Amino acid sequence: MSQVSQSFPEETPVSTRHAAEPTTDAAKTDPRETAAEAPEASADAATAAAPEGMVAAELPPDPDYPRYRIEPGTTVKLSEVNPDEAEHYRRKKDVKDELDKQRKRIRDLQARLYAERKQSLLIVLQALDTGGKDGTIRGVFQGVNPQGCQVWSFKAPSAEELEHDFLWRYHQKAPSRGMITIFNRSHYEEVLIVRVKGLMPEDVWRRRYQMINEFEHNLTLNNTAMIKFYLHISKDEQKRRLQSRLDDPSKHWKFSSNDLKERAFWDSYISAFEDAIGNCATPYAPWYVVPANNKWYRNLVIARTIADTLEAMNPQYPPAEAGLEQVVIPD
Repeated sequence: MSQVSQSFPEETPVSTRHAAEPTTDAAKTDPRETAAEAPEASADAATAAAPEGMVAAELPPDPDYPRYRIEPGTTVKLSEVNPDEAEHYRRKKDVKDELDKQRKRIRDLQARLYAERKQSLLIVLQALDTGGKDGTIRGVFQGVNPQGCQVWSFKAPSAEELEHDFLWRYHQKAPSRGMITIFNRSHYEEVLIVRVKGLMPEDVWRRRYQMINEFEHNLTLNNTAMIKFYLHISKDEQKRRLQSRLDDPSKHWKFSSNDLKERAFWDSYISAFEDAIGNCATPYAPWYVVPANNKWYRNLVIARTIADTLEAMNPQYPPAEAGLEQVVIPD
């Protein structure tokens, strides 16, 4: 979380950081109680959120990714998810062929999505430091046409961004029709770091859960499918990855002493993630908690989930111009 820890400068008074947020008594209601008041997701959004029923007669074969989807209303306990889980796979080479297959599906479906220009896909990646967000993007999206795929990383907000509501800068980067957009860190930082570091009072960050749900619902009702992944690593695995950065001079640029300061907040971040995921797992914008100690298994689970979601969205190439069979290209 180190790169976002400066999101709200100390000299910025709490009362002016996001002045547009509501302060009514209704806004302070527990989001778990108010989330049900939102209109139901459209059928299309619900299909994209649980795609396995659309792309297989039975539950999908390995990887069994539906097990990692958080059901709405669930109390999330990350300690109950084994970050070393890899089903029957044992080594990177065990998943190579299947991962290549899922990458090809993503490439082909992304081409149809881009040509169709009627819907879009937003993918959220969240994790603790060294969780593997960058590696996931490299490992899953190999060969995808960059014209139809964008990645946005959200770090310290600008002065202009701080003058708007907390969702303003994220809405600006939401995908246009035909696009796949990946948020490498996202609007969830606004209920994570601000909570852990005490940058906002609890009554401010807590009501953001409902505001996030409404923001995401608005996107899905406007033809943007949405899937969110928490990359779940263990504290020991984080230590190993940090040490590998120290041991390899070519990775020193990745290491910051601030990483160790953030590591001291491990338990607080885990609690914040559990509440954020539990409060914002909805039928239209699902959360997946993906075991991520094994990078190759993480990539396989995420690649299949994305490919099946795109297939459930069912993008189609637009119809050809009439009379093409009679066209003769002149010399």
